[in-house]
Amino acid sequence: MARGYNRAVDEKAGWQPELEELERRRALARAMGGPEAVARHRAAGKLTVRERIEALVDDGSFHEIGSLAGVGEYREGRLVSFRPANFVMGLGRISGRLAVVGGEDFTVRGGSADGGGGAKWLYSERLAEQWRLPLVRLIDGTGGSVRTLEQMGRTYIPDNPGFATMVRLLGLVPVVSAIMGVAAGLPAAKAVAAHWTVMVKDTSQLFVAGPPVVRRALGEDLSKEELGGYHVHAVESGCVDNVAENEAECLQLVRRFLSYLPSNVWEMPPRVPSEDDPERCEEELLSIVPRNRRRPYDIRRLLRLVFDRGSLFELSPGFGRSLVTALARADGYPVGVMANDPRHLGGSMDAAAAEKLMRFVDMCDTFHIPIVNFVDQPGFMIGLEAERRGTVRKGVRALFAVEQSRVPWLAIIVGRCYGVAGGGHIRHSGLSLRVAWPSAEWGSLPIEGGVEAAYRREIEAAPDPEAKKQEIEDRLRRLRSPFLTAEAFGVEEIIDPRQTRPLVRRFAEMAQSVLRSQLGPRQVTGMRP
Repeated sequence: MARGYNRAVDEKAGWQPELEELERRRALARAMGGPEAVARHRAAGKLTVRERIEALVDDGSFHEIGSLAGVGEYREGRLVSFRPANFVMGLGRISGRLAVVGGEDFTVRGGSADGGGGAKWLYSERLAEQWRLPLVRLIDGTGGSVRTLEQMGRTYIPDNPGFATMVRLLGLVPVVSAIMGVAAGLPAAKAVAAHWTVMVKDTSQLFVAGPPVVRRALGEDLSKEELGGYHVHAVESGCVDNVAENEAECLQLVRRFLSYLPSNVWEMPPRVPSEDDPERCEEELLSIVPRNRRRPYDIRRLLRLVFDRGSLFELSPGFGRSLVTALARADGYPVGVMANDPRHLGGSMDAAAAEKLMRFVDMCDTFHIPIVNFVDQPGFMIGLEAERRGTVRKGVRALFAVEQSRVPWLAIIVGRCYGVAGGGHIRHSGLSLRVAWPSAEWGSLPIEGGVEAAYRREIEAAPDPEAKKQEIEDRLRRLRSPFLTAEAFGVEEIIDPRQTRPLVRRFAEMAQSVLRSQLGPRQVTGMRP
């Protein structure tokens, strides 16, 4: 006889008693950690996991799976108390599309991995893989606890449960990690094993181990925010892509990110209706790049003038700041956008920008999103610090990612394009399109600086070395005109900057047939350096 209810009832009642027991248990699960734990959680400015899910998915669309899982206490065969598993998961629609959504319940044992939710978390990951659905993780929990040792009566060898599934997922469906509170231990690994990771300013933190463990092991006395707050991971480490001001904005950003991606790699990214004129030509583009090459300009303003109004969604704005990466739309078609930002390191590629570029290209290539690259690249960052950070290795890894991609590329050279880093402005081994603005310039090295290396003896032997250097620079500048390169078909076309949006729109449309032929998982062979 099953525990928890009395089956010795009138046959006329049918299965009504069981249904009443079912509803009672569901009510206990919805109570989560109890009124006091829920009140403490809300007092910290946080939503409960169930409130987060309801705010994320379309109204009334969430179908919970595993609501009865937990730990029950029985007396004489009847359930008298129930602690629900501290992971809530199920299926819901996000902007009409089905997705798997799950998250830790911090009100039950702080969302710890030993609190009974592990099996449900693993199920959610496998469900996303098998049904080919986007996966959204709402992370608010810690890793294992030494309490588990007493419960098990032994220790155990870590085996990283679910990692094999997590690895496969990144090649099959969009995976989003939203850090809604603390992410430590296994939840920290889950947080970064995603195509896009977002956290909430001041109320969420990410670290391998929390302050007590760090203090004990290293003697570093840090708060949770000092150890793993947004300023650490969205700016310095790059482990987090975007930061939301509050939980409501965080969940809206999740919805927005997913809107650019297909549900899986066997589908095309969704095109949305656009009221923005695809042939719109902006007069401002004619003068947005200054003639004075020492003056920086607003690259984000340039991008907003080109793409559908309101569609530019920047990723990782605080990390690798010399490179802008974003998702946008051209006449409703999703595109990946890269652009060098001359206001940071002159737009040069440092180690952080290289890491950012590699991840972005891999994501676009996985989900069949064509790439539009606005090039103003002076080359790899130089100097002692750049060498210490391994800029050249990380930069070459990024260029490998470009060459290993399959999606169509459009490179628009708006400024400088120099050196090895400049050479990685486009994929050279497949379908690509390249144009330049009249403001473009290129070469192995910039003339300013390169002259001193190439003509050192001639300059040193001159009666007036400075005048000689200036004479050589002036002579070489006359060869810098992009029209001379175009005469030799060294660049395919030079365009009026005002015609950039119509060109991008045509490129995005033409790319669709190629992208459809690439549906399915990407196949990347060979290691990266």
